[in-house]
Amino acid sequence: MKEINNKADFQTWINSASPILPKVAIQSLDLKEFEALMIQKSYPNALFLGCQLSDTAAGHIVQTGGTVIPASKEVLFKSHLAHLYTYEELFEGFDANKKNGYHETLDYKIYEQYVDQGKDAPESIHVSLMRRLHDHSITEALEEVIAGEKVVAIMGGHGIERSAPFYEKVARIARELTQKGFLLVSGGGPGIMEATHLGAYFAARSLDEMNAAIQILAVRPEGAIPGKEYDDWDWLHRAMKVIEKYPLSTDSMKVKSKSIGIPTWLYGHEPPAPFATHIAKYFANSVREDGLLAIAKHGVIFAPGSAGTTQEIFQDACQNHYAAYNKDPRVKRFVSPMILFGVEHWTKVRPVWDLMQTVTENQRYQELLSLTDDADEIIRKIVAYDPAEYQYPAP
Repeated sequence: MKEINNKADFQTWINSASPILPKVAIQSLDLKEFEALMIQKSYPNALFLGCQLSDTAAGHIVQTGGTVIPASKEVLFKSHLAHLYTYEELFEGFDANKKNGYHETLDYKIYEQYVDQGKDAPESIHVSLMRRLHDHSITEALEEVIAGEKVVAIMGGHGIERSAPFYEKVARIARELTQKGFLLVSGGGPGIMEATHLGAYFAARSLDEMNAAIQILAVRPEGAIPGKEYDDWDWLHRAMKVIEKYPLSTDSMKVKSKSIGIPTWLYGHEPPAPFATHIAKYFANSVREDGLLAIAKHGVIFAPGSAGTTQEIFQDACQNHYAAYNKDPRVKRFVSPMILFGVEHWTKVRPVWDLMQTVTENQRYQELLSLTDDADEIIRKIVAYDPAEYQYPAP
């Protein structure tokens, strides 16, 4: 079904000579000004999702066979978005002069409402449906943004501090891979995830500028708790200082610095990474996490992390494992690189390496599994990978 998400395309569609319009999905537009024209047409199977309509126009659409799902006044978020979030949208209301400036943002207010209305089991079926519609629209918008891109994911702990060596290493890997034409994605939160987007953000600038930015980010307030930098009152303040000093001031820079953060309001006490140019934020963590790994067809890099990152290693292994057993020629499935970054961490702190060797035994994707401390080696492996060689069924 064709989608319309701007007024110019809507005008072309509504001005069709035929009184019965072809079916489309119209998303998130203010259409009140078109009432007089709209009531002259019929809408069999047309969808109006999150649009602003007069009562007269909405009633006419339904009476002539269309479907109207309006924006909800019961929730702060839009039930249907035609595009992914930007950091400006989610951090609307941020006040740099307030110690709790993040708590003034739309993002945090949505999280508070999410908790108040019930995280896992909302009392209102209406709220539950609005969340599902929201997440569906996020997935559709995400698919549009990644179309034709070589997607690489970097996973890792939210507790890694900005001053930690792995933060800088991950940022450098992400910066160089972005420069080489890959689209970097992450879980969209703090720690290693933020480092991923910081690196991509500085793909259009020098390495010295990125390192200077890290110095700004790394200065924590007195009495800060180790491993919980995302709880610092000025965590977002420092990031905004970097963005202000090093803005993506041209369209060319925005294109060269593109990355996608994919966070969730399930962990809404952690702010999303502001250096991501696109943010696909979900309510349903299961949809978000499985989808994040699934789109990373050019590889996943696992930096040090704890329970969440460990789970993602085996989740990605499962996707690789069953891709090889796909027998449907209509479905393209790939196995892709799995790179464990941090020898000591993945052999001693979280000793999953030996188990992964067993899990992948006699599987072709074992040759794409590696363990290293060398950032340059990671970049070489990602660049050298050719998904066509690991597609099932064979092309």
